[in-house]
Amino acid sequence: MADTRSLAGVAQAVAASAMRAQQSRMRVIAENLANANSTARTPGGDPYRRQAPVFEPAKVAGATGVKMAGVQPDQKPFRTEYDPGAPGADAQGYVKLPNVDSLVEALDMKEAQRAYEANLNVIETARAMEMRTLDLLKR
Repeated sequence: MADTRSLAGVAQAVAASAMRAQQSRMRVIAENLANANSTARTPGGDPYRRQAPVFEPAKVAGATGVKMAGVQPDQKPFRTEYDPGAPGADAQGYVKLPNVDSLVEALDMKEAQRAYEANLNVIETARAMEMRTLDLLKR
């Protein structure tokens, strides 16, 4: 392998790819939360369907990082609620609600934030190691 990057530089690149992936994941979660109570506008229509991020390995600085490949609709069934006066109610008076569970989304957001912070710590530690190495070489 002819890569001249330092081990710390590779660690930073891999951690940065993971931070970008977690940032994308948080955007998807925020979209899910924003649409958690939306309903269909037409009778019997489908409401917002929860989106789930899909990750895949990615080559980063001669190592394997991660990237978000896209989003995939969650196929869990919609919730239903009896509300015959709603514009999206079917003939029986039931309205379909999104298959988004706000508690699950909140927990996913917390997990994504912690993963983001952990990768930020990797970058900060790698930078500190490089700076310490440079200080030792100056002596």
